[in-house]
Amino acid sequence: MAQGQGQIQEQKLEQRLGQTISQQQLLHAQLVELPLPQLLERIDTEMNDNPALETAEEQPEFPESADYPESADNGSDDDFDSQREREDRLSALDEALQGIGRDDEDLPVYHGGSNVGEEREEMVYGETTSFYDQLREQLSFCELTEHEHDIMEYLIGSLDDDGLLRKSLTQIADELAVYHNIDVTEQELETVLGKLQDFDPAGIGARSLQECLLLQIGRRDDSRLKTLMQRVVSDYFDEFTKKHWDRIQSALRLTDVQAKALFQELRRLNPKPGASLGEAVGRSMQQITPDFIVDTQDDGTITFTLNNAEVPELQVSQSFADSMKEYQQNGQNLSRQTKEALLYIKKKVDAAQNFIEAIHMRRRTLTLTMQAIISLQRQFFLDGDEASLRPMILRDVAEKTGLDLSTVSRVSNSKYAQTRWGTFPLRHFFSESYVTESGEALSTRQIKAALHDLVDAEDKRKPLSDEALMAALADKGFPIARRTVAKYREQLGIPVARLRK
Repeated sequence: MAQGQGQIQEQKLEQRLGQTISQQQLLHAQLVELPLPQLLERIDTEMNDNPALETAEEQPEFPESADYPESADNGSDDDFDSQREREDRLSALDEALQGIGRDDEDLPVYHGGSNVGEEREEMVYGETTSFYDQLREQLSFCELTEHEHDIMEYLIGSLDDDGLLRKSLTQIADELAVYHNIDVTEQELETVLGKLQDFDPAGIGARSLQECLLLQIGRRDDSRLKTLMQRVVSDYFDEFTKKHWDRIQSALRLTDVQAKALFQELRRLNPKPGASLGEAVGRSMQQITPDFIVDTQDDGTITFTLNNAEVPELQVSQSFADSMKEYQQNGQNLSRQTKEALLYIKKKVDAAQNFIEAIHMRRRTLTLTMQAIISLQRQFFLDGDEASLRPMILRDVAEKTGLDLSTVSRVSNSKYAQTRWGTFPLRHFFSESYVTESGEALSTRQIKAALHDLVDAEDKRKPLSDEALMAALADKGFPIARRTVAKYREQLGIPVARLRK
């Protein structure tokens, strides 16, 4: 019997360790995704929520032997604010220790993320394009055949304003066949739709509210909380929509604390991913703050720095660290109240250390990503010519950095780089490839730039037909099909030849 209890305890210990790793990975993913202004807000929020986290105090630049007046009025406002901040943190610690003995739900709890709705609004940053345009821009991150590309564009155009797809796949297949002369099976539509559902924001392309929520839950790291959320939406969806929380809690045999945490996470899911993004896009354009500053020298040297000037250095509060050390030195002679106090302090210190580590990991991830982009698109950073952008997708950067594909996507989807040639979103440097019959990969951006130049230079009294444009592009080293010429021409907003006279 004792052996069985030991096995159960060991199993619980391993499960808890796995959850801790998962929480740290989730925190890193959240911080990587944030542009600089939102990162600063997140740091402020974290410091307000966790008294064990504070900014590192800068050392005085003056020699210690300097002769200062002894007047009490000598202290600066910064000194006063720092002292008051330390006193506030000590006060917060004292209050927490006095409240030891309450139930777990009454203790301050560390939550890795802010409100999901607020995060989605923050992600829309410096953009005035429509919701549908932003989805089309993500096509450059996706490996698709020409046939799949056409299907994807039609699926995006078929989404409702809230981001859900309410047309049946049978209806879409019929419309593609009748109006666009594109033959497609429902299985092909299902495959392309699955790729669309990987786009941001999570939940896009779902065919029902239930599928929308499950798509969002599915992007979480594996954990017991994720499993419970999936069970609620899959098995107790009717109770969930009617907010019968007590029935769900009873069916899943959860404690009040577990149920509260579960229901809080479920409420953060977004039932209308497209609508929330579209509303944010309609707001006034915000000033763009670059996350990277790329410097191209005349001798061809390219360097870059992270724009971290306003990001404070963080450390664990000395008062918490000292208190934890003091309790640990007392050995086994600890009262129940002291042990509970130590547990609270440890939770706060661990949360602070995890946040600091996640900030450092974010810095390393951004550095690796930008290094890879500059390496792959070096010629563009040298001459600033759009035609110099070579075919590059997320997988290219992931393979060069060793980072996960989703991590590269998070970095590239919301960051800006200030270069000698202007400030660009990172996704600007990604370009689809067109594979010729000989197997050569050409940048669609290069092809479109060449097509645009041909149309600009044509005799407007005798504009070039798509076949003539196809031949001219082949002479320039871009052997593409006439149908592809027509598609790229339409994407550039260039009318047919007879309308260009």
